[in-house]
Amino acid sequence: MEPQLGPGATPLCPGWPALLLWFSALSSSFSLPASLTPSLVPQVRSSYNAGRTFLGLDKCNACIGTSICKKFFKEEIRFGNWLASPFQLPPDYLPSYPANYSDDSKIWRPVEISRLVSKYQNEVSDRRICASASAPKTCSIERVLRKTERFQKWLQAKRLTPDLVQGLPSPLLRCPSQRLLDRVVRRYAEVADAGSIFMDHFTDRDKLRLLYTLAVNTHPILLQIFPGAEGWPLPKYLGSCGRFFINTSTRSLQEFYGAPPDQTADLAYQLLGVLESLRNNDLNYFFYFTHVDAGMFGIFSNGHLFIRNASTLGVIDKQEGSQAFIRAEENKDIFSCLVSGCQTQLPSCDSVPEKQNLVLVCQQLLPRLLQGKFPSVVQDEIDAMLTQCGEDTRPDPEILGAASRLKDILRPLRTCDPRFAYRYPDCKYNEKF
Repeated sequence: MEPQLGPGATPLCPGWPALLLWFSALSSSFSLPASLTPSLVPQVRSSYNAGRTFLGLDKCNACIGTSICKKFFKEEIRFGNWLASPFQLPPDYLPSYPANYSDDSKIWRPVEISRLVSKYQNEVSDRRICASASAPKTCSIERVLRKTERFQKWLQAKRLTPDLVQGLPSPLLRCPSQRLLDRVVRRYAEVADAGSIFMDHFTDRDKLRLLYTLAVNTHPILLQIFPGAEGWPLPKYLGSCGRFFINTSTRSLQEFYGAPPDQTADLAYQLLGVLESLRNNDLNYFFYFTHVDAGMFGIFSNGHLFIRNASTLGVIDKQEGSQAFIRAEENKDIFSCLVSGCQTQLPSCDSVPEKQNLVLVCQQLLPRLLQGKFPSVVQDEIDAMLTQCGEDTRPDPEILGAASRLKDILRPLRTCDPRFAYRYPDCKYNEKF
């Protein structure tokens, strides 16, 4: 039996900043007004005390100093009305909780706090860490991780190299190039002097925080190294701390399955465009999904589609090439097993075809979005292209050709009106939009 964490156990300190509080600069078409009435904003002191308990800051200081903790201590994060006094968490099965977020403590926007991984996975992860050190029922988890061979190598490292991440379960790190890893270090926002490819300015805690994040969920890292401000289809990253992520209430793609034809045509067109940008971009990276579902894509209030969950994205460097880890099995350790289990197998980067994203989306998402929306002649052509696009036995050129033809069909089915604010009123004057 695995050791159980008792009441006196130290919580997973590096996990607090790793499994993040994520704020995306979104606004929802069904959000509350930006300026909330005083009655809707929780009282400062009760929110502050509840938040400390909720985040574990009363027991662990590993996330102290991170950008999001600074905002928390400035009381620019206030939890929703379910955090009544005395403090009481909602039922464990709830996937998300309401909260309010502000940049200046004056204008508040409603947000949702969602679990990045399940409470069960967190508990299993903690037990595995204790068990890896043959610890008793209670153990200092941070102390165990600091003593691992992998982290000792990180402490000595001046630069993040492929051997330091070998065996970690994320698709992002399946076969990383040095160029990609340098980008991770250079753009890591939770250190004081970001911008260098060397880790001389990283404290021990900074290194442990980054390692744990890479081992458990790389979503926050992808938001930092491929920011939406540079044109990537990802929301803005504003900070991380804790085993939860925060985003303003947005709508998932699934909620639009029953939308009007012009709206579904627009979303399908955008989704195909996103996949195209993941395959062809100026930095010459190829991004591939290991799986997809409708909850992985979200819609801004202006109608713009983006990737809301990037945790299943792998990255292949087409410019520099990737380091294939042939002997990855020999490099598995506790960091390889924190969430997914030690037996998780990822495909070889050489076996990932260019068509993979399109096949997944054409099989699992677009048929539900576009089904029965258009006149029969148009619908038949759309259905034929979806069938061709979703047949993974077809060669890459045929899949890519079917997707291109589908975009051509969808383009004139979109309309130009204020519902699509991300391209309105530009669409009135330029056919590009």
